[in-house]
Amino acid sequence: MGKIEMEAGKPVVPDRVSIPYIEGDGVGAEITPVAQAVIDAAVKKCYGGTRAIEWLEVLAGEKSFNAVGTWLPDATLDAFRYYLVGIKGPLTTPVGGGMRSLNVALRQELDLYVCLRPVRWYKGVVSPVKEPQKVDMHIFRENTEDIYAGIEWAAGTPEARKFYDFLAGEMGVTKVRFPETSAFGVKPVSQEGCERLVRSAIEYAVDRRLPSVTLVHKGNIMKFTEGGFKNWGYALAEREFFDPTFTMNRYEAIKKEQGAAAAREALATAEAAGRVIVKDVIADAFLQNTLLIPEEYSVIATLNLNGDYISDQLAAMVGGIGIAPGANINYKTGHAVFEATHGTAPDIAGQNVVNPSSLLLSGAMMLDYLGWAEAAQAIEAALERTFGQHRATNDLARFMENGETLSTTAFGEAVIKNL
Repeated sequence: MGKIEMEAGKPVVPDRVSIPYIEGDGVGAEITPVAQAVIDAAVKKCYGGTRAIEWLEVLAGEKSFNAVGTWLPDATLDAFRYYLVGIKGPLTTPVGGGMRSLNVALRQELDLYVCLRPVRWYKGVVSPVKEPQKVDMHIFRENTEDIYAGIEWAAGTPEARKFYDFLAGEMGVTKVRFPETSAFGVKPVSQEGCERLVRSAIEYAVDRRLPSVTLVHKGNIMKFTEGGFKNWGYALAEREFFDPTFTMNRYEAIKKEQGAAAAREALATAEAAGRVIVKDVIADAFLQNTLLIPEEYSVIATLNLNGDYISDQLAAMVGGIGIAPGANINYKTGHAVFEATHGTAPDIAGQNVVNPSSLLLSGAMMLDYLGWAEAAQAIEAALERTFGQHRATNDLARFMENGETLSTTAFGEAVIKNL
C-alpha cells in the first residue's frame, strides 16, 4: 500500500492507499466497521479491484486511555501527519482534567482550519420542514480560532481577577457589570485565519460551479472580530478572485457611483456568466433565512461558533445529525480527518441500533477528496435508494410511512446491496 503525497497543492493518491482510522468510543465500535465495509464495497464495485484502501487503526479517546494511558498518543498524530488523510468515529471528551476536547485538539494540532459540513436532503428521510429538498449547502466553518480557542478563566479565580484588573486598569474597560463573579473568555480572530477559510470556500465553489459564497457573521455587534471576518473576506475575494466572482461589495460600489439600475445589471450579467456571487448576511438573519429561503444559499463561510450552530440547525432540517457528514481539512498541507459528527451515544452503545450514516457519508466525502468520485457518488446513491425503500435504523425509520427498522449491521448490508 502507499501514502498520499502533495504536488502543486493537490493530493496525489496511489491506487492502493493506506488510511489511518480511529474506531471511536461508545457507538464508534459499531459504526466504524459498517462504514468501512460499505466504503470497501463501493471502491471494489466502481474500480473492479484496481483501487483499494488499507485500513490502519490508530488510538484515541477512551479506548486509547485504557490501552496506553493517554487520550491522544503522539503516534496517532504522527500517523495522521504522515498519511495526510484519515477518518474517525466519535470520541469521549475527558472529564475532570486533561484536554477540553479531543476533536478540538486534533484540529489544532494538525491545523485543520476548515470544518466542512455539506448538508443536503435524501429522498425518503422525513424532515420537520416543508421543502427539505431546497436545502443544499456546504458549510466552511473556521476551525482553529474564535471562542473555541479555549482562552478563558473561571469566575472567582486569581486569573480572572488579574484579567479584569488589566481590562479596567490598563484598557479603561468599564462595561463589566459584575466583575467579582464574571468569567472571561477571549475571542481571537485573525486576518490570516479568515482569509484562508474564505479562500478555501471560494475555491470550492469555483471548482464545483456552485452559485454563491455567503459570509455569515455578527459584524453589526462584534465589529472588529466578526466585522473583520466580513471585511477581510470581501477584500480577499476582490483581490484574489476578481474574475470568477462578483462580490456584493462591488455591487454596492457600482450602485453608489452609477445607480441602482447599473448595479442590478452588473449583478445579472455576473450571474448569467456563471460567476460565483460573494455576499454576506448577519448570523441571526441567516438562521431565519435557512427556514424561509434556503435555496438562496450554497457555500457558507463563517467563524467557529456560528458554524457550530449553523451546522446542527441545517442537519436537523434534513433529518438530523445522524445523517450529517463532516471533515476537518487543511487545504494547503493536504491533511484531512473525516469524522462522524455525532457523539458517542453511550445510552445505546452495544445495542446494534445506532445509525452509521454520518460516518458512512463522511467516508464518501473522503473518497471524493481522494479523487475517487465514482465511489463517493455510488455510496450516496445507494444510501438514498435504501431510504427510498423506507428502510433505515430506528432514529429515521420510526418517522417513515411503513418504515422498516434495521439494525446497524443490517442497514450497512442493505446499503451495500443497493450499490
